[in-house]
Amino acid sequence: MKKYIVIVILLLGTVIHSCKKDPYPSSSGTFYLDLPSTTYQYYPSAGDSVNKIATLGRVLFYDTRLSINNAVSCGSCHKQQFAFADNTALSKGFEDRLTKRNSPPIQNLFSTIFQGVPNIKQASINLFWDGRETNIANLIDRPISNHVEMGIDDLSKLPTKLAAVSYYPQLFTDAYGSSEITNDKISNAIALFISSIQAKHSRFDQANLSLDSNVTLGGNQSNFGIFSPEEQHGYTLFMTKYNCASCHHIITNSYSQSEAFIDAGLDANYTDLGRGVITNSTLDNGKFKVPSLHNVALTAPYMHDGRFKTLEEVIDHYSTGIEYSPNLNVMFADTTNKQARQMNISDADKQALVAFLKTFTDYQMISDPKFSNPFKTK
Repeated sequence: MKKYIVIVILLLGTVIHSCKKDPYPSSSGTFYLDLPSTTYQYYPSAGDSVNKIATLGRVLFYDTRLSINNAVSCGSCHKQQFAFADNTALSKGFEDRLTKRNSPPIQNLFSTIFQGVPNIKQASINLFWDGRETNIANLIDRPISNHVEMGIDDLSKLPTKLAAVSYYPQLFTDAYGSSEITNDKISNAIALFISSIQAKHSRFDQANLSLDSNVTLGGNQSNFGIFSPEEQHGYTLFMTKYNCASCHHIITNSYSQSEAFIDAGLDANYTDLGRGVITNSTLDNGKFKVPSLHNVALTAPYMHDGRFKTLEEVIDHYSTGIEYSPNLNVMFADTTNKQARQMNISDADKQALVAFLKTFTDYQMISDPKFSNPFKTK
């Protein structure tokens, strides 16, 4: 008899819990917010309120209500399984119109944590392919108000829209001590969430790579077994023969996103001026930000316009496809003869380079539940 009583109580508890979830319809079905009873530790050394702000940011990041017609969310173009990039060349906005550039991954935006949490307001980092934004909190408003991406051209209406949703007043109270919803709180919460997305558990990270005088695998000798001979060879090619590290900076125990913008010889005649649009300098035309290589095997297609479908195609470009252009990076240019240099990478070297690049994949990050979509279908 007691067994049946326990079952009834458990079932009743499930029903009550489900009733607390706020369903809402979208173009792909009805969704329910499903948060764990214990707050995820986005910043383990920070206070509870910080982690609750990041939790709020996670909900906002995945909520399609942040678009004008409830069609898309930040997570629609930045998908966890693809290292928070998109698996298509150009993403679709709220009216299914295509964006002008490929959605870059949003991971490892912060390498330095201040007192347990990144100082978002003081940090400065070049964001977007053209570096048009340097503040992560300001990064949030741009896609929300963009006429193609999410379409809320009057951001003053967003707090009122969210206040009408049953769970937001409590989430904002938990995070900020007040149910008042403001755009600053919205952008700060999302920024705190995406700043917590760190890819630091790849085999590359585990190997504790460093450079010695011979530019070979260094660090702890016991970690050499993490890499296959082909991967080790790919690393050596990356650092020496093809000098990929001149743009993609690898440092001990971490990968630092380069602040550089370069013209990688994609087009002889620029179809997208890139950095030049921001600086109004012809010397910056055709230049785009050098991306991080963490999880690079997951972030296809590649380049600012997603023109290359695979890593092999990217390496083929540097092998024989570089175009001479006005601002072509000096590494790829024969300026005397105004010609592009080709690396002529052998098939074996291509395979080794790809093998090494795959060691940057962080499977833990792309499956971590605290970064996942909290909205579940019924």
